[in-house]
Amino acid sequence: MADKRHMHRLGLIILCSFLTGTFGVDDTHKFCSSGENVRLPCKNALSDCTSTTWTYTRHSEEVELIAGGEKKKDTERHERLSLGPDCSLNIKKITKEDYGFYICKQYVYEQQYGSVARVYLHILHVSPSSSHSEIRPGSSVTLFCQLYIDGVPCDTLVRADGVQLIWVNQAGANLQTDSRYKKKPKIHISKTLTTTIINE
Repeated sequence: MADKRHMHRLGLIILCSFLTGTFGVDDTHKFCSSGENVRLPCKNALSDCTSTTWTYTRHSEEVELIAGGEKKKDTERHERLSLGPDCSLNIKKITKEDYGFYICKQYVYEQQYGSVARVYLHILHVSPSSSHSEIRPGSSVTLFCQLYIDGVPCDTLVRADGVQLIWVNQAGANLQTDSRYKKKPKIHISKTLTTTIINE
């Protein structure tokens, strides 16, 4: 029975789709689900990454992650960070706390060189209302899907760039019209889905 519950849970937990894309000319927007690995491109990289600095900003607080091509070890996420050969920033197993915007800068002789490359990382996080041990055939479960964003207004993503959240199953079929699922259309960046788990 535990294996069946685990299979049902996996079938429900990955219901929100995510997108990767670039909006505008200079800024990159990355959409990823929590738990994934992500690569943030550095568009202004020079041939030698020793000139590269990566910073992270959320709620106007800036933290230096990479300086002179080397990881800063006094940051709480440094073990999950690495610098790619093209000076991109790689983050392992992202969490909802990683959302925000990341800036790649180049410094030559201690002077900033060229423009900055800004990457907005938006995290899609899905969580159940019940603990895993409580999810079983015949029970009702509610999933909460939240898109964490910072540095760009929600209305800009929704109206100007056409970003929307929809519930889908593992095959990618839209569940909006499926009567077995109760949808609660909250704000554009938050969705709720309730269903009853069946024993198949």
